[in-house]
Order: sequence, then structure tokens, then C-alpha cells
Amino acid sequence: MAKSYKTLYNCGVAEVEIKRSRFIGHAKPVSSEEEAIKFIEEIRAKHRMATHNVYAYVLGENDEVQRYSDDGEPSGTAGIPVLNVIKKEGLKNVAVVVTRYFGGILLGAGGLVRAYTKGAKVGIEAAGIVEKIFAKSVVLTFDYTLLGKIQNELLKREYYIKNTRYEDKVIMEVYIEEDKLLEFENFINDLTSKRCNIEVKKDVYLFKKDNSYVE
Repeated sequence: MAKSYKTLYNCGVAEVEIKRSRFIGHAKPVSSEEEAIKFIEEIRAKHRMATHNVYAYVLGENDEVQRYSDDGEPSGTAGIPVLNVIKKEGLKNVAVVVTRYFGGILLGAGGLVRAYTKGAKVGIEAAGIVEKIFAKSVVLTFDYTLLGKIQNELLKREYYIKNTRYEDKVIMEVYIEEDKLLEFENFINDLTSKRCNIEVKKDVYLFKKDNSYVE
């Protein structure tokens, strides 16, 4: 997978009513086709009395896996519109199910396309679009006399502090985007006159929403 890509933050659900029909958008980040299928089956089981459970999902760095189903709606009026919403947003590793409870009024082909598009959009909005960024866990170990300076500068520059332990020395774990690692190391060395031990640890992922990091 690429060093960064757009995906969903968590599972989201939202509903919209169009001409008495209820359209419930469910959206979730997934890491495999098996996980996508399991999610779809869970929604189908939960809404077994619904008129339709339309779905689409996209997987892979270059959207290698793309699947959709109209689930009984006229061909091209449901699954493809849901898939198109995912692709238009540039999302990867995402599954979306739009559940419809028929309200008695026919929408026509164009109306169905608009309704399923809206159902997919509200579900995706509820899940939250984020940028998933490949990063490194960096552990800083330093004397307490440096705590205020390091903490203030990291917060000022909006670095993501994962946790801080207070032992014989301060041990601070910071998540750094991989392509900013060298810049960060130089920054810490300059800030502390090389009085801070820097250890690059495990690979991790950061989530970024509206230019801010989120858990």
C-alpha cells in the first residue's frame, strides 16, 4: 500500500428519507475482501426485512478489487452509483452498503441513482474520511530539565505525541510520518544540543483529518 491514502476512520451509519423510502448508508474501512463480505453479510442480516441491500467496495493501492451489487434494483441504478461515490472521493479499502426500505413511491432510474448516491454519501460522511499515513514510532529519552522545551516545541509544530512515561528519565513516544523522519531527528538534535536519545522503532499508521492527527 502507498505511504498515504484516503480511507474511512471507522464504521458509520446515517439515514436519509426520499419520497417515503428510507435509505440507510453504512460505511466501513476494510483490509480484505473477506472483511468486506463479512460486513455486507452483517448488514443484510440486520436488515433482512429491507427491500434492498445494495453494496460496493474497493480494495488495493490501485483499486485492484472493485465489486458492487444492485441487489434487485434495475441494472446500473444502485451498485454503480455507490461505487462511483467511493471512487470520486478517492477512497481505498472501503465497503459501503445502502439499505432501502421501500416507501411505496417509484423513483424512476434517475431518482434511484440520486437516492443511492445520497445514501452512500451520508454513510461515508458518518464514518469520516481520513488520510492514512505510513509512519514510524520514535522514542525520545531525555532528562526532566528538557521536558518543557521538548513538549512545547512538539505541540507547537503539531507533532503527534503518542504517550509519555516518567521514569528515571522522560520517555516520550512520537509518531512521525516516514518522509519527515530525518527532518524530525535534526530538529530534536538542534533543539536539545544532542542531549536527547532518539530511537526509531516500529512501523505504524497515522490518521489525519482536517490537517489534524486523530487516534
